Amino acid sequence: MKLATLCYIIDRDKNVTLMLHRIKKENDFHEGKWNGLGGKFEPNETPQECVIREVNEESGLNISSPHLHGLITFPLFDGIDDWYVFLFTADKFDGMLINSNEGHLEWIPNDKLLSLNLWEGDQIFIPWLYEDKFFSAKFIYDNKKLINYYVDFY
Repeated sequence: MKLATLCYIIDRDKNVTLMLHRIKKENDFHEGKWNGLGGKFEPNETPQECVIREVNEESGLNISSPHLHGLITFPLFDGIDDWYVFLFTADKFDGMLINSNEGHLEWIPNDKLLSLNLWEGDQIFIPWLYEDKFFSAKFIYDNKKLINYYVDFY
């Protein structure tokens, strides 16, 4: 089992979201996809501590008060492990973008997010981040293809 975070940094004044185009790492399971920022927990971290650290490491930005929207389970997503991912947004941030070793960072207009090369499940859950509900979901993939998903909203 792997624990991870995923964060979508939103500049509400410009109506854009920071996205990461995964094109730099060798043997990257996400190669070519656009993702939010985040990654695996380190020992003794809370979800909030993890997402703040990961966003800073991947982008150079410091986020404050990230908002937790939900939890998604990805059974055997990579064919090896079940992934449990805490989904956040952040609209309070400072700092300067760095040249990320994960990929190319770009501010994408919010109305263009779903036209990017996203995982199929991301196209489903990204709109949930703009709703005033907490969610718990399961996205089932087989060989990088979405097979089914389930969600409960609270």
